[in-house]
Amino acid sequence: MNEHILIERDGAIATVVLNRPEKLNALTKPMWQRLGQAMRELSADEAVRCVVLRGAGGKSFAPGNDISEFQTERSNFEQGKAYGKVLHGALSAIADCRHPTVALIQGICVGGGLEIAALCDLRICGESSRFGVPINQLGLVMAHAEMGALIKLAGRAVAMEILLEGRVFDAREALDKRLVNRVVADEQVAAEAYATARRIAQGAPLVARWHKQFAREIESGAPLTEAQLDEGFRCYDTEDFRIGYQAFLKKTKPAFEGR
Repeated sequence: MNEHILIERDGAIATVVLNRPEKLNALTKPMWQRLGQAMRELSADEAVRCVVLRGAGGKSFAPGNDISEFQTERSNFEQGKAYGKVLHGALSAIADCRHPTVALIQGICVGGGLEIAALCDLRICGESSRFGVPINQLGLVMAHAEMGALIKLAGRAVAMEILLEGRVFDAREALDKRLVNRVVADEQVAAEAYATARRIAQGAPLVARWHKQFAREIESGAPLTEAQLDEGFRCYDTEDFRIGYQAFLKKTKPAFEGR
């Protein structure tokens, strides 16, 4: 199933491609398995500074799971639980990625596709993109591990509206609901997403990873320990800090080393 989840590299920017355009990039169980593996591999790669997630073909990010699998892979409680373990493992790998993540959304971003995008740090879509989670028409629920990301992103009221109505809506409404960061012309989505990725990659990579870590710690709601608070000052001992402030004083562009 490696050919259905591709990893492309352009310097410090990695792209993970959902590569099943003939099915609008609908995800199968093996695709979820490989997606999680790919994200864990990239998270461990010190040379990576940003990960872009996108669908192949330009017509769809992903419409969610391939429903044709339901009879063979999700036809009862035990199968559903086993499938959920794989799916949730992939979603956790996206959420836990140490590097910044950008969802490049063209066309359909529905169901599991929206779940993937919701776990990215930034989401950029085209004007004709469509969003929603119409699983109430399948008799299917969004499990706790999936629903939490949607609530955290858009709030409980919006998450419940999306799930209870099962309506598919346009990009402008998605922006109003805080599901995406930016809406651009369809032909500009890729250019804007990769320009964003380049801006991220040009920043100090340790700083980006720290900011993601701090956000997770704050969102956990647990009291911060002294060690966690001290982490907010460890940047002063890094080579990147020296490079950054000296470049600022010299009015030159910093070339961060990630150390």
